[in-house]
Amino acid sequence: MTTDSSRTTTTASGGISTFKGEERALRADRLGTGGLLLSVLAATAPLMVVAGVMPTTFAVMGIVGQPLLFVVLGVVLILFSIGYAEMSRHVHNAGAFYAYISRGLGGTAGAGAALVALVAYNALQVGIYGIFGFEVSGLLATYADLEIAWWIPALVAALAVGLLGWLKIDVNARVLGVLLAIEVLLVVVFDVAAIADPGKEGLSLHAFNPDTLTGAGVGTALCFCIAAFLGFEQAPVYAEETSRPHVLVPRVMFLAVGGVAVFFALSSWALTVATGPSAVVGTSQKQSAGLLFFLTESRLGGTFTDVLHVLFVTGMFAALLSFHNVVARYAFAMGREGLLPAAFGRTSGSSGAPGTGSLLQTVVAVVVVAAFAIADDKPAGDPTAPVLQLFTWFGNIGALGVIVLMAAASLSVVVFFVRRGAAGTQAWRLVTSALAGIALLVIAGYTVKDFEVLVGAGPDSSLSWVLPGVIGLAALAGVVLGLVLRARAPEKHARIGLGNEAFQLDKAASS
Repeated sequence: MTTDSSRTTTTASGGISTFKGEERALRADRLGTGGLLLSVLAATAPLMVVAGVMPTTFAVMGIVGQPLLFVVLGVVLILFSIGYAEMSRHVHNAGAFYAYISRGLGGTAGAGAALVALVAYNALQVGIYGIFGFEVSGLLATYADLEIAWWIPALVAALAVGLLGWLKIDVNARVLGVLLAIEVLLVVVFDVAAIADPGKEGLSLHAFNPDTLTGAGVGTALCFCIAAFLGFEQAPVYAEETSRPHVLVPRVMFLAVGGVAVFFALSSWALTVATGPSAVVGTSQKQSAGLLFFLTESRLGGTFTDVLHVLFVTGMFAALLSFHNVVARYAFAMGREGLLPAAFGRTSGSSGAPGTGSLLQTVVAVVVVAAFAIADDKPAGDPTAPVLQLFTWFGNIGALGVIVLMAAASLSVVVFFVRRGAAGTQAWRLVTSALAGIALLVIAGYTVKDFEVLVGAGPDSSLSWVLPGVIGLAALAGVVLGLVLRARAPEKHARIGLGNEAFQLDKAASS
């Protein structure tokens, strides 16, 4: 006999099952195409990329053809998305990467991917607190004549993000949507202004010339630029919270990749137009992260530039919230499948949000920010100051982790469809996945090889192997966990990657 199977179930033996169905599934129908697209695009932080990543890439690598790099990466990631999107039609799981890898390469590999994903997305999110606190502290000093330590706004932001993480995902999507729309609008205004008032070389298309991509710095420049795309791959994480995941998830991924590639290619080209292609590297080296604001000051005035500074900060907050939501859902999926304590596999209250996972991410952020604050004994402008190390170290650790996950997911797509006997019908998707996987492995190789450049360390610095080693250790720990589960709890090992399907099996078994 069964009574209210979504809550408490009376089994045939007369015992009471404490299985609570609603707590183990994310609430469906929360997101449509618009909400899902805004949730993933917010992680790209367009203003942070245009004001931070692009000038850094020009200055450090000396590559004028950055706009062309965004086009090349857009092609690679569209190739990746073809197979990834097809996989999303068969697997609907908040675990996304690790769920896909589990389905193709097995539960043990999936457990390794799960730990890598948890570490990588935590690192990406926590790293942004460094630059966020630095910028807010600078704004308060400039406009309010108030001197405060960077870690104070960073901790306040961590608590605010944690609070929003407990709310309904559609509420989060609206917050992200407003912030993202304003960011994009301001960047577009700059792009138009740069084209209308170009530098002394006029509307030059030299930055799209393949000859600009010669030299030793191209591989490392790819590492810088691919970080700008991170976010689009998060769409499957929200699959359980959409009404038609098999339709919406692929649609959003292609819209996100295509939109980001075009937007960043045009915006980086606008920077070369505003300074002149021959001067963009030198000007970037002189202005550093102030390049965009330097160029808007002369074309759009001080008021616009002041607004841009403020929106630079709110854009980072949007990225913090976006990555927070992803980490919370990965933790939820892992808790539901036995890779983390069961408490993480529960949703909270009427919001249906993964509250325990949200709390975990908030605690991690607060602890790391506090540790860097305690270690901060240098001026904020010093490139070795912990506030800046927090951003560069953790950001690059996270980016490496996601690149590795994308490469593994590409391989998993091929194996998944071959094992299902669908190699013939899915042949062209398997080819695109294989090509994307090879390209992503090359980029991952360059990332590891040139890690000291990415984090600004010397060639003999131990950071060049310690920091990327974090991802290796996460993968190893996950694989060991998977092997232990396979030996000691094979029923849990068999559930890895099943997600909501495991929940439905539990529900059926307890009825």
